[in-house]
Amino acid sequence: MSAETYRDAWGIPHLRADTPRELARAQGRVTARDRAWQLEVERHRAQGTSASFLGPEALSWDRLARRARLADTARRCFTALEQKDPETAAWVRAYADGVNEGLTETTHPTSTHPAPEFARTGLAPGHWDPWTPLGVWLATHILFAGFPAKLWSEHVATHLGPEAVALFAADGPGTAGSNGWLVSGERTTTGHALIAGDPHRFIEDPGVYQQIHLSCPEFDVVGLAVPGVPGVAHFGHTGMVAWAITNAMADYQDLYRERLRRTGAGVEALGPDGTWHRAARHTETIHVAGEDTVEVEIIETDRGPVIAGGPEGLDDGTPAALSLRYPPRVTADLGFGALLPLLRARRVADVDRALDAWAEPVNVVQAADTEGGLLHRVAGRVPVRPAANGLRPVPAWEPGHEWTGWHTPPRAGLTEGVAVMANQRGPATPLGVEFAAPHRADRIAALLAGKERWSASDMPTIHTDTHLASATPLLDHLATLTTETTPTTETTPTTETTATTAPPLTPKAAALRDRLLAWDRRMDADSADAAAYAAVRSAVVRRLAAHPALAPAAVAPAYPEVLQPWLALVPRVAYALEHLLRADDLYGIDRAATVRAALEEIAGRPPAGPWGDTHRLAPWRALPTAATAHGDEPGLSGDHDCVLCTSPVPGLTDRAARGPAARYVWDLADRENSRWVVPHGASGVPGSPHHRDQQPLWLDGELAPVVTDFDRLTKESDD
Repeated sequence: MSAETYRDAWGIPHLRADTPRELARAQGRVTARDRAWQLEVERHRAQGTSASFLGPEALSWDRLARRARLADTARRCFTALEQKDPETAAWVRAYADGVNEGLTETTHPTSTHPAPEFARTGLAPGHWDPWTPLGVWLATHILFAGFPAKLWSEHVATHLGPEAVALFAADGPGTAGSNGWLVSGERTTTGHALIAGDPHRFIEDPGVYQQIHLSCPEFDVVGLAVPGVPGVAHFGHTGMVAWAITNAMADYQDLYRERLRRTGAGVEALGPDGTWHRAARHTETIHVAGEDTVEVEIIETDRGPVIAGGPEGLDDGTPAALSLRYPPRVTADLGFGALLPLLRARRVADVDRALDAWAEPVNVVQAADTEGGLLHRVAGRVPVRPAANGLRPVPAWEPGHEWTGWHTPPRAGLTEGVAVMANQRGPATPLGVEFAAPHRADRIAALLAGKERWSASDMPTIHTDTHLASATPLLDHLATLTTETTPTTETTPTTETTATTAPPLTPKAAALRDRLLAWDRRMDADSADAAAYAAVRSAVVRRLAAHPALAPAAVAPAYPEVLQPWLALVPRVAYALEHLLRADDLYGIDRAATVRAALEEIAGRPPAGPWGDTHRLAPWRALPTAATAHGDEPGLSGDHDCVLCTSPVPGLTDRAARGPAARYVWDLADRENSRWVVPHGASGVPGSPHHRDQQPLWLDGELAPVVTDFDRLTKESDD
C-alpha cells in the first residue's frame, strides 16, 4: 500500500498511507481533486498574480502581496526549513508534488474530477513549488493580525483627537475571530473533556477549511485543514489528544513611517541613527486581465518592505511611505516545524512542546487528552518593542522603536472546569492592544454555567445561540424616549450647553419602541423584531456617521484599496456603536435626537419581513455566476456579537460575508462521538453531490458525525 483514499457519506476524504511523506502526497493529491480551482486561486494570491485572470478587482491585493514580499518570504522560510528541519521540508515538498499530480488529473480529458472554472477562464493549472504551501499560509494570515487598524488609529486620532482611539475600539470589519471552549471531565457526562467551537472567517465557496482524516502507522488524525497546506494545524483530534485555536488578537506586526529619497543608485531610507541607508529596490510587472500591465516598485528598508507610498508619497501626493515589519520576514520561520509533531501528539504535553515552535498567526490554544491533561495557552511569536509600536505607525528615523526580543507566550487555567475564548481579553492581553467585546465569551460562559454536566450532543445549543447583549445601549436610549414633549440639552464641541425641546414620538414610533423594548434580544432569522432592531441600528449608524462632528474622519487617506475596509467610517461607527452611545460626550452630537430620528425613520418604513429576509449569506467566490448571486443565498440567524457570529455591517448591509467557517466538537471519551460541519461541503466542484450538501446542517445548527473506522468508509478508485 502506498496510499489509499476513502470517502464517508459526506464525501470527506479519509487517507491511509505507509509513511507521513506518502500521506502528505496523498493529501495534496486529494485536495487538488476536490479543490483544484481553489488551489489555483490561492497559489496566485500568494504570488500576487491573481489579477491576471480575476481582473482589476484583484489588482490591489496583488500590489500588496508583491510589495509585502509574500512569495519571497515563503521561499526564504522554506529554505530555512530545509536547513533546520529537513524531514518537515520533505513532507511539505511531498504535499506540493501531490497537488501537482492532482491538478494534472483534473484537466485530463477523461478526468473524473473536473474543475469547470479552468474551462471558463481558459486557464491551465499552474505548477506548485515546494514553498507554495508556505506562501498560501502567509497570504491567508498576513491581514489576520489587523495591522491596518493602526492606520485607523492614526487617522481618527489626527482628525477627532487622541481620545477617539479608545472610543472607536472594537474588532474591526476586516478581522477574523473564533469561539472556542474547553470543558473538563468534571463537567461532562463521560468524565472526559470536550472541546468545541467555531472559527469565524470570511465565508468562501469553496470553504476555507477542509475536513480530512490522515492515517499512517505513526499517527491517525481527523481535523480541519487549510486547503493548500499539509497536515492539520488548527483543529485536530488524534484519538488520544485534541486541540483547537482561537485568534489571540495579539499585536505582532508593526508599521513604520519611512523617509525615502531617490539617488542615482536607487532609493535610500533615513534610519534611526540619523543616516541614510540603501534600500533594496526593484520593479515587478502585474498582468491584469482585460487591461494593460501594471508596474509595481518594490522597496524594502531595514525595517521591512514598503507596502504603501514611496519616495513620492501616496497616490494623491500625500508625502507618506509605510513599511511593514512582520515576524516571518524577520526570522524566515512560519512555524511549520510544529505541524508534524502536532500530528504525532499523544498527550497534551506533546501538543504543548509542538506549539513552542509555532510562529504565525498568534493563537490561543485549548487542548485535552484522554488521561485528563488540559492545556490553555498562547502560541506564536510576538516581538518585544515599545508600546507606541502597537498603537499607530511609528517614525523609522527615530530611535526607540526597534524589536528587542520575543515575548514568552502566556498560559492560563480553567475556571470552574471550563475555559472560554472568543477573542476577548484573556491570556493574550499582555500581547495585544484591541480585543473583541466580551459579549460572546460572557454568553458562552453563562450557558456553560447553566448546566452541571455537558455532552457532545449538547454543544450545538451553544454554537447557535443568538442572544445579542450588545443591543443594550441602543435599547436603553429607546427607553428614554417618550410620547411627551420633553426638555433636553445638547453639549456642543465648545462645551456650551444649549436647551432644546424633544418632540413627542409619533404613534407608529412609540409602538415600534415598545416592541423593541419587549423583544427577547435574539437575532433569529424568523424574527420580525430582530429585523426591526437591525433596521433602527443601521439608521442610527448612518446618522452618526453623517454628522458634521465626525466628518473629518469620513475621508480616508489614500492608502491602497485593500486596506480601505479598516479606514471606512460607517463600519467603524457600526462596530463601536456601544462605546459611542455610552460615552459621556460624543463631540456634541445629540444622541437622543439621533436615536429618535432613526426610530421615526424605520417606523415610517419598517422592514417588510423577518431578519433572515435581508440577513443572508454572502460568500466570496472567485468566479461568481448568476446562479450563485447573493439573492439566492439562504437567510441567517445571528449577528456580529452573538455566539452565532454571522456578521453584517450595520449602516451598509445586512448581508453576512463573515461567519462560522466550520463548527466542531472534539470528544475525548470517544473520537467517533465527535462531530463537525462546514458551510458548504467537502467538494469545491460545482454540481458535485458534496459541493453544498452540508449547508442544511450548517444552517440548522446540526453537525455531521466524525467517522474514523475505515471499515465504515467507501474506498475510492485511483483513476
